[in-house]
Amino acid sequence: MSHASYDPRAGSGAPGGDPTPPGDRTAARPTEPGPGGADLAAGLAEVRTAVAALRLPLEVAGAAQARAEAARLTAQLDDHLLPRVRQMGAPLLAVVGGSTGAGKSTLVNSLVGAVVSPAGVLRPTTRSPVLVHHPDDAAWFAGDRVLPGLARWRGEGEGPRSLRLVAHAAVPRGLALLDAPDIDSVVADNRELGAQLLGAADLWVFCTTAARYADAVPWELLAQAAARRAAVGVVLDRLEAAERDAVSADLGRMMAEHGLVGARLLAVPEARLAGGLLPDAAAAPVRDWLQGLVADADARDLLVRTTVHGAVADLVARVPALADAADAQVAHAGWLAQVAVDAYAEATRTVTEVASDGTMLRGEVLARWQEFIGTGELLRALEAKVSSWRDRITAALRGRRAPEPVTAAIGAGLVDVVADAADRAAERVWTTWHADPAGRVLLDRLRLSRSSADLRDRVAAEVRAWQGGVLELVGTEGADRRVTARVLSFGVNGLGAALMILIFAQTGGLTGAEVGVAGGAAVLAQRLLEAIFGDDAVRRLTRVAEADLAARVDRVLRDEADRTRAPLDALDVRTDGSALRAALALVRVPDVPTPPAPPSRRERREARPERGLRAWWRRLWS
Repeated sequence: MSHASYDPRAGSGAPGGDPTPPGDRTAARPTEPGPGGADLAAGLAEVRTAVAALRLPLEVAGAAQARAEAARLTAQLDDHLLPRVRQMGAPLLAVVGGSTGAGKSTLVNSLVGAVVSPAGVLRPTTRSPVLVHHPDDAAWFAGDRVLPGLARWRGEGEGPRSLRLVAHAAVPRGLALLDAPDIDSVVADNRELGAQLLGAADLWVFCTTAARYADAVPWELLAQAAARRAAVGVVLDRLEAAERDAVSADLGRMMAEHGLVGARLLAVPEARLAGGLLPDAAAAPVRDWLQGLVADADARDLLVRTTVHGAVADLVARVPALADAADAQVAHAGWLAQVAVDAYAEATRTVTEVASDGTMLRGEVLARWQEFIGTGELLRALEAKVSSWRDRITAALRGRRAPEPVTAAIGAGLVDVVADAADRAAERVWTTWHADPAGRVLLDRLRLSRSSADLRDRVAAEVRAWQGGVLELVGTEGADRRVTARVLSFGVNGLGAALMILIFAQTGGLTGAEVGVAGGAAVLAQRLLEAIFGDDAVRRLTRVAEADLAARVDRVLRDEADRTRAPLDALDVRTDGSALRAALALVRVPDVPTPPAPPSRRERREARPERGLRAWWRRLWS
């Protein structure tokens, strides 16, 4: 039978609309959470929502443990705390768990007096948990009030992640027995399910034997029980009479050492099975203990409240570490992202410097510019400080080569500079991420050690667009009638090439003879432009063209940075621990009623009925 999904924010109504199941209405107290209980349930629901919202995908230190802890907290809230706090009068859930072959199913069957859970030599025997309850308590377990992740079904057989429900009149009202899979099963799913079921228990019944009671796995779970102050009964099964005292004493010592001071140690002697059941006398200690807890309303109420108190206190102690883990995820994601941001910001700075420090006026660009302007007479004219710049430059440029090779060389040089800077940024990011466990996972099967395959094409398109913008600037500036003739004389393309040369002309990256040659070329370009447009116009044109180039380079490199960060951004690691801490602040650990102190010897003596002569004497004088 399938079950509806569980909403931890839902109300606290009991199954069937009545908070107490049909049958013996005295078997369970009213289901109201009690003073402050509604606030506690609301606070726990907020914690549950905040835990569910956490994202812990990065493989930082402790991440695997934090994810497992988040799953355990969610299960604890869904399977036990929220349903119990909302309905304190619901039947007790006693989970019978233990090691392989400890006799859990045989004990459950013997307590009920019928084979309700199969037992045998095949391991693991209990593959799907079996929950046995009184018929009148069926409504409490038919829905998803507890263990919402398990489908409900009745009858024989079993299903994956399912809970088989068995109604039997021999089970006391207000109590349910759950036969759990082996906690040390060879099947991993069984181990996980067994641990989950124990976390849903109001009462833990651990079965072990004289040969297995010192095994490590049960004590790990018993330590969790001690941390939660859960009610625990440790059943020492199939105990030979000759070893009863020694084994019981040693097991009792281990229980005290592990903090299980209030746990009950119950011995079940070795006995011949009849029809798969223990003799009544052998199962009597466990049966009497369980029935006593249900029959005594005060003892039951104290058990439930003590268990809730311990579970809430345990949760309050564990949540801050989970919030810290969420903070660590966000901080680490920010660091990884910043690595990419810094790498490509450095690439942008590199391109900006190279485009303004004279480095571009080397090699092919400088050669093509010299071909365009001529290397002799125009430079000699500069050195001689000829007064009429315009006439000398006009005479020098007439009949010279077209400026297109200059523009093409500038474009090719810019593409190389941007692509090289982007490749170095990608390599920097890849190296840093690869050295980090979380970053290394992000790089898996992704080609991020180099720039994207189409980067050079995109850079070339941006450079062409920039050069077109430079020509448009020059053409627009030359639309004035006063300078139109001069612009036509030199050509828009030639003036555009001169403006590009001027932008690259600071010469900071050049040395020796390069400075003189490149510097002279830059001065010539500046004088040419000033002769045509004037000083102010040249400064303005240079600023506009530089800003346009910087914006285009920045856009391309930002796209590359976004490509590098894409696997990180896809994880959407943004939820830190603040919401979880705020939710936790709403939770107050409930008080636990103090059990009455045992009567003193005098009180016991005074409570005894008087007999014999003393009683006759008192009646005589009364």
